[in-house]
Amino acid sequence: MSEQRRPDDVLAMGRLGVDIYPLQQGPLEDVESFGKYLGGSAANVSVAAAKYGRSAALISRVGDDPFGRYLLRELDRLGVDPREVGVDPRYSTPVTFCEIFPPDDFPLYFYRQPKAPDLQIESADLDLDAVGGARILWFTLTGLSEEPSRTAHHAALEARGRRRHTVFDLDYRPMFWEDPAEASAQAALGLEKSTVAVGNREECEVAVGEIEPDRAADALLERGIELAIVKQGPKGVLAKTRDERVEVPPHVVDVVNGLGSGDAFGGALCHGLLEGWGLERVLRFANVAGAIVATRLECSTAMPEAAEVEAVLAEGA
Repeated sequence: MSEQRRPDDVLAMGRLGVDIYPLQQGPLEDVESFGKYLGGSAANVSVAAAKYGRSAALISRVGDDPFGRYLLRELDRLGVDPREVGVDPRYSTPVTFCEIFPPDDFPLYFYRQPKAPDLQIESADLDLDAVGGARILWFTLTGLSEEPSRTAHHAALEARGRRRHTVFDLDYRPMFWEDPAEASAQAALGLEKSTVAVGNREECEVAVGEIEPDRAADALLERGIELAIVKQGPKGVLAKTRDERVEVPPHVVDVVNGLGSGDAFGGALCHGLLEGWGLERVLRFANVAGAIVATRLECSTAMPEAAEVEAVLAEGA
C-alpha cells in the first residue's frame, strides 16, 4: 500500500533550477567568484512558505546530473517535499546567472536550451488528489509556455476545480515565449481556473491588456478572480476583491539583490492567506518579507521566518 499523502498547505508547480550569483557587483566578465543556490520562482515560493512552518511541496523536474541532485537535496534541506520532482533523462538542469547593479538593475541570463526539465512535467506525473486537496496551489504563467508542461498545468487546474486559493503568478518572462499574444491567450485560460492573481503592471498588461493598476485589478476581477494583486514597484502594492480595495506603500530598504523579493512576497502571501488575516495585514507582511530578501544576495536561503518579519513590522508601528 502506498503512503497516504497529507494535504499540503502550499503546493507549487513550475520552475526549478540553480541560481549562480556573483559575489561581486558589476559585469559578469569581471566577476571572479560565484555562489550556487536553489532557484526558480515556484521553488522559491515553496521554500518561503516552508520558512513559516507551512507544509510545502513542489511539482517540477530536474536533470539527471550533479545540479539536479543538488536541488533535490536542497529542497529537502529547506523543508520542501521533493517527492513530485522528477528526474528527466534527457534535459540538463537549468542554470541562471545574474549581474548585480543595485539598486534596481539585475539582468538575468537563463541557460535553459534546448529545453528545461521543468517544462517536461507531464499529466501522468501528477498526484491529482494532492493537487485538489492542497490548501493553496501556486502556479506560474511560465509553466504554460510549452508542452507538455502546458497540458499538465491545465490537467492540474481541472482537477483543482477552481478551489479557493488557486493562485496564478503572472510571472511573464519574454524570453520563454515566441509571441506575447500566445502568452496573453494562455494567461486568459489560466485566469478562468484561478481565484487569486498576482503580477506587476507589465505582467497585468500581458494578461488582461491593462497596465494602470486599478484598471488591471478590475480586469482581473472581471475574469472571475476573487483577489487581484498588482505590484506597483516604488508605489507599493494594490489589492482588490469584489468589495475591498487596499493599497500599501513599499517598505524601503537598501537593495543588495532585488531578484528574490517577488518570490518572498509570494511565500508570505500564502502564509497570510492561510492564517486568514485581513487583506491589509497580508500585504504589509508580504511587502516586508520581500524587502528583507532584497537586502541579501541570495534568494531561496534568504527567505525570512515569521518572527523576523513581525519584528520589522513592529518597528514601523
